[in-house]
Amino acid sequence: MDKKEIDIYDFDKTIIPFDSGSMFILYCFIHYPWIIVYLPVLIAGLVLMVLKVISFTAFKKTCFMFVPMVPLDRAVKKFWDKYEKTVHKWYFDRKRYSVVISASPDFLLDEIAKRLDFDKLICTVHDRKSGAIIGENCRGEEKVKRLYNEFNKDEISVIDVYSDSLRHDKYIFSLAQGTCYHIVKSQKKPFNYSDVYGE
Repeated sequence: MDKKEIDIYDFDKTIIPFDSGSMFILYCFIHYPWIIVYLPVLIAGLVLMVLKVISFTAFKKTCFMFVPMVPLDRAVKKFWDKYEKTVHKWYFDRKRYSVVISASPDFLLDEIAKRLDFDKLICTVHDRKSGAIIGENCRGEEKVKRLYNEFNKDEISVIDVYSDSLRHDKYIFSLAQGTCYHIVKSQKKPFNYSDVYGE
């Protein structure tokens, strides 16, 4: 049986030129100013993460605690109405089944996934009522685990992989049987996995 050929894309700073989660938080502070009451929680979490008292994932669990305070569906739609135009043009030239794997929240990416017609979206799952993460943050090695939860490992062939992060996305880059693309200043920079990681 022929394997399904897929390309893997990171989302933030890859398909778009910014971190969507951080930008959405800023957007909500501007458009729903009453959530300023949540700011001390965000700052406290950031300080604790910098001091290595809590992990990045634990910090991220505090980042979207404001969700119950905003009209979430409307906010997400308005956010992408504003920022959809920032999607890099080269993404629209894709030729294979596209799997977008991101650490950003599902409640934020589901909308843009529909607009851009992702074949498959894999991302961090959040409780839409509380904003809390459900399960693991979809980052690093977790991206590969989540990929193989969605697809039988023996039935897919990963061809090209695109990401802005050589550090965090080593694990998905290692799957590429075609070309690895490091996204630098919105441009695709092809590289050989062994040249960068020495493996």
